[in-house]
Amino acid sequence: GLLLKKEFILTNTLPMISSSYPITTTTTTMHDKTQVDEETSLVFDFLKNNANIPQQFIWPDDEKPCPQPPPLLHVPPIDLNGYLSGDPLAVSNATRLVNEACRKHGFFLVVNHGIDMKLINEAHKNMDFFFGKPLVEKEKAKRKVGDYCGYASSFTNRFSRNLPWKETLSFRYSDEFPYSHHIVQNYILNVMGQEYTHFGDVYQKYCEEMSKLSLSVAELLGESIGVGRSYFREFFEENDSIMRLNYYPICQKPDLTLGTGPHCDPTSLTILHQDDVGGLEVFVDEKWHSIPTNTNAFVVNIGDTFMVMSNGTYKSCLHRAIVNCRRTRKSLAFFLCPKQDKIVSPPKELITKNLPRKFPDFTWPLFLEFTQKHYRADRNTLDAFVHWLLHKTS
Repeated sequence: GLLLKKEFILTNTLPMISSSYPITTTTTTMHDKTQVDEETSLVFDFLKNNANIPQQFIWPDDEKPCPQPPPLLHVPPIDLNGYLSGDPLAVSNATRLVNEACRKHGFFLVVNHGIDMKLINEAHKNMDFFFGKPLVEKEKAKRKVGDYCGYASSFTNRFSRNLPWKETLSFRYSDEFPYSHHIVQNYILNVMGQEYTHFGDVYQKYCEEMSKLSLSVAELLGESIGVGRSYFREFFEENDSIMRLNYYPICQKPDLTLGTGPHCDPTSLTILHQDDVGGLEVFVDEKWHSIPTNTNAFVVNIGDTFMVMSNGTYKSCLHRAIVNCRRTRKSLAFFLCPKQDKIVSPPKELITKNLPRKFPDFTWPLFLEFTQKHYRADRNTLDAFVHWLLHKTS
């Protein structure tokens, strides 16, 4: 997915919680640090042509990519324009398909979405512009410990094992007036300088379009789950979201590593545009499945926060990204998140005698803090957060 599709920064300040989901922390030894420092001078420009990859990138055998190509996951294409037109048949088909997919694995495609392909192509092209720069240039935007904005790679975080084979650039987008107008442009100019004016303009526009698209998808989700079109749209109208550019370089040993490790997105929704390289895999029915590429579609998946808002009815599913030895892979991930003061809680229609409350109330900034400071996202992030939250408030 900010994993948020992602690597998270850990701290060692959190008390251990007595539960089946202990909070894990990572300590970097001096030996590990020396290795990482040595590799920093090499970076992916060197590693992508190297027949061997550093030990820190080699994942455990039970998490390595499948030796044979996994089966394709049936992900329904949803005609968004047809749904928004109000045509009864289109509405009926869209809501039924989304309901079925979200109850099972939380993934579906959006086609006829109305986003200009020129903008999408420009967003992909500008990823090459940024990630093709020398490391010293990219590190002008280096992500600070405990923050989610900025540039990150396996050479700039504190983890010393199971490193992901990727680089990312993340920034905030707020749909709340007056912040929405120039928030991305201002961030890019402040950290990267005037040379990146066009770069900032492209992603400002892209985020604005993704926010609009997300609200349309929120309407569809509301109608599909039975709370009406307006409920989730209104909840997310002043969203405070995250944009992430994912860049997965060529790897000569793709069978040993992962671009992004297995995780569930802690955010509400992920609106992903991937190029034609492929590599997104979802864990369904106890095995990995691949999602076929379609550059005319967006991949939408339910995150942990929306699963809470659906009272567990719609699923946030484990997924990962693999790499290859032939082509660099790129993806654009917009993570829809609530406004900071919004209480994350399911509507009363989704709480019944047969389906009681499954999760406590919380605000998104608290969950975000947990993922940035205390926990490296994996399959248990939401459960670990709930245990931490109950411990924190008890």
